[in-house]
Amino acid sequence: MAKKFPLHPKHPERICWGCDKYCHVDSMSCGNGSDRTQHPVELFGDDWFEFGNAEVDPPKKSGRPS
Repeated sequence: MAKKFPLHPKHPERICWGCDKYCHVDSMSCGNGSDRTQHPVELFGDDWFEFGNAEVDPPKKSGRPS
């Protein structure tokens, strides 16, 4: 079973997002390449999951119903 993909990680620049291992940038074990794979929030901004064919559940809004 694959890990749940985080929508807004605290420090996406510290991790390679190329596979389900989510390795630290200094010790990538999958051999995905010489550079790390960036998180979509780094490439497309905070609302990256709202467009395209992303198969992720949007974050639930907290608060009282209107």
